[in-house]
Amino acid sequence: MAELLFPTLLNELPGVIAAFTTRRGGVSTAPHASLNMSISTGDSRSDVEENRRRALAKLSLQPDQMAVAGQVHGVRVRRVSAPGFYPETDGLVTTEPGVVLSLTAADCAAVLLADISAGVIAGAHAGWRGAAAGIIGNTVRTMQEAGAEAARIRAYVSPCISVANFEVGEEVARKFDEDLVRRPEGRPRPFVDLKAHLKRELTAAGVRKQLIEVDARCTVAGTETFFSHRAENGKTGRMMALLALRDER
Repeated sequence: MAELLFPTLLNELPGVIAAFTTRRGGVSTAPHASLNMSISTGDSRSDVEENRRRALAKLSLQPDQMAVAGQVHGVRVRRVSAPGFYPETDGLVTTEPGVVLSLTAADCAAVLLADISAGVIAGAHAGWRGAAAGIIGNTVRTMQEAGAEAARIRAYVSPCISVANFEVGEEVARKFDEDLVRRPEGRPRPFVDLKAHLKRELTAAGVRKQLIEVDARCTVAGTETFFSHRAENGKTGRMMALLALRDER
């Protein structure tokens, strides 16, 4: 059975369905074992389709409801009203009940957002490139264009690479505020706190700190539970963040 995580702040909202898959409970074989949710990793398409069916079934949803972001580590955010595949897109916003916003990750963060009063939800894929370039601000602005108010938004930052394992080159470190860069004694390269950066970007966009939930777990250190591109040398599967407005019709 597919094992999922359920963001607390989002699932407290009436009419919102939010989850983040783990690597457990699917049918894929190594190196994608077992709940790989991505069809772009070289895994068997039929296995991925079964994995998606299992994960969505736990939420009383169907794979044909998925709006899937075709992620490119960019900052493009699209407002969508129907299921489907949206190429070259790292953020999705919808006001349509029953459309399941779907984003994959394996060390990058997935950020889920909801303003239930306005009936607006969003998901953003936030690796370091997109995070540094402004994917969070773009996503919140697109939500506001759809009627959301930033102060009402609840946000969830998924498990992703932690500062203890996000060793980077100086060219990457320079893209982040210096207080989010760690320089341990005896280590030649710096480390970046991606989670803290994302929380800062959310608050800068107007999201209240008390309405931001950041999962403390690290994908690199937790490969028994999560896929990690870095820890597994790029040969691995993907988790998926799932967010929908419940369709009561």
